[in-house]
Amino acid sequence: MMTLIDTNVLLDLVTDDPNWADWSIAQLETASFRGPLLINDVVYAELAVRYKRIEELDAFVNAAGLDIQPIPRSALYLAGKVFTRYRKSGGSRTGVLPDFFIGAQAAVSGFTLLTRDIGRYRTYFPTVTLITPDA
Repeated sequence: MMTLIDTNVLLDLVTDDPNWADWSIAQLETASFRGPLLINDVVYAELAVRYKRIEELDAFVNAAGLDIQPIPRSALYLAGKVFTRYRKSGGSRTGVLPDFFIGAQAAVSGFTLLTRDIGRYRTYFPTVTLITPDA
């Protein structure tokens, strides 16, 4: 089973979040036994804001055992369509488009998604298997 890792889970490690770091570490370890841990270009870019140099970010990605998977065109298309539906239903514009790229890639590629952000993924990508705090 391939698991796509959402940015919030990785930031829990990077920031040593007092509420979530232990949960995120445990989930990453469990997922790693089931198969590869993946991130996409969007997650990589979101992580980049926490690092001064690309070499530091790459060292974290390598140490965490993450494989970077480009987002397929079909997922980019799906993300745009689902985001349009989200906006038409009154969703805010601020900071949510990355979630749609991540969710669409998981949906199109058949990846399990490890995340703490549940609502939008369950609503807009109901076929994606989620690993979440309430699972």
